[in-house]
Amino acid sequence: MILIDYNAIAIGNIITQRLDIDENLIRHMILNSIRMYRKRFKKEYGEVVIVADGWQNWRKEVYPQYKASRRKNRDASSLDWNEIFRIINDVREDIKENFPYKVVHVGECEADDAIAHIAYNTQEFGQYEPVMIISADKDFAQLQTMSNVKQYSPMTKKFIVEENPRLQLMNLILSGDGSDGVPNVLSDDDCFVEGRRQTPLTKKKKEAIMVDLEDGELLYAASWYRNYCRNKQLIDLKETPKPVVEKIINTFKEQDPCDNKGKVFPYFVDKRMKNLLESIEEFIS
Repeated sequence: MILIDYNAIAIGNIITQRLDIDENLIRHMILNSIRMYRKRFKKEYGEVVIVADGWQNWRKEVYPQYKASRRKNRDASSLDWNEIFRIINDVREDIKENFPYKVVHVGECEADDAIAHIAYNTQEFGQYEPVMIISADKDFAQLQTMSNVKQYSPMTKKFIVEENPRLQLMNLILSGDGSDGVPNVLSDDDCFVEGRRQTPLTKKKKEAIMVDLEDGELLYAASWYRNYCRNKQLIDLKETPKPVVEKIINTFKEQDPCDNKGKVFPYFVDKRMKNLLESIEEFIS
């Protein structure tokens, strides 16, 4: 299957192409991107699955500072983000109603969680199949512990290959992720939202923490251990809460959108998408 990080490619098109906030143009760019990735990867990886961010990420419940700066940046931006998200959401629903692709949109989680656990599900008996993830998100490198999972970045137009995904995940947990508002394990929860610098995490200190984690004794007494648990919960995709995982898998398994093939042609006609209409076979065959 081809797991497309929907919000990422949609917003990526708007930002990198510097698109005007024009609904028809954004719709065209999103659908054309899906067509392009499907055409390139379908023969080896199978059908497209559209995976979108939900509206109430569980991470914000356990860590309110999660991605707090993104909201501030959008408020300061000249772009009309409310209109952008309205269009992106409407196009997502159009795809669900009119295209032969599964659309996984679970309110309580990010696309990261859904992509990860759909991929993990391929490890269950009888579920194995090759998986291509279309996303530039570095968090997905941890999924390369599974031999059937590959990742392609729309940003660099290259495959993302991680030689040691377990070590990559550990480094990410210890270092945190500033873009998501997650500090390193030596820094407190509020350092980013209060505009303070993180406590430096040297290579020597990081290596010492890794040794302690491997040893496993008296970790609860370590000054950094509480923050390590915070970061692991936020970054390790195996930490998605079980009820959310169940909802992801049920949403994925309950869909059978094959009958939508006949809706693609009238949809393109209705939306006056002449260029895509000429390539309709690349959406359905």
